[in-house]
Amino acid sequence: MSCLTPQGAFYVFPNITKIGKTSQELADLLLNEAGVATLPGTAFGPAGQGYLRFSYANSIENIKLALDKVGEVMAAIRA
Repeated sequence: MSCLTPQGAFYVFPNITKIGKTSQELADLLLNEAGVATLPGTAFGPAGQGYLRFSYANSIENIKLALDKVGEVMAAIRA
């Protein structure tokens, strides 16, 4: 997963093309396995395929917890 640094919004739009899942597949997996809600990039049109949208309008504590859970799911995908 790679991501540009946001320039003022409270969203990030990471590139997931190297993961081998569609935006919808990964969004569903993260929700079901990690309890982390994201939007597939395709919610913003066909050019969004290969991206997810995460909001970071939350506490640092909750963001760290969510990132830990996402990391666990990603590690399981790579295994």
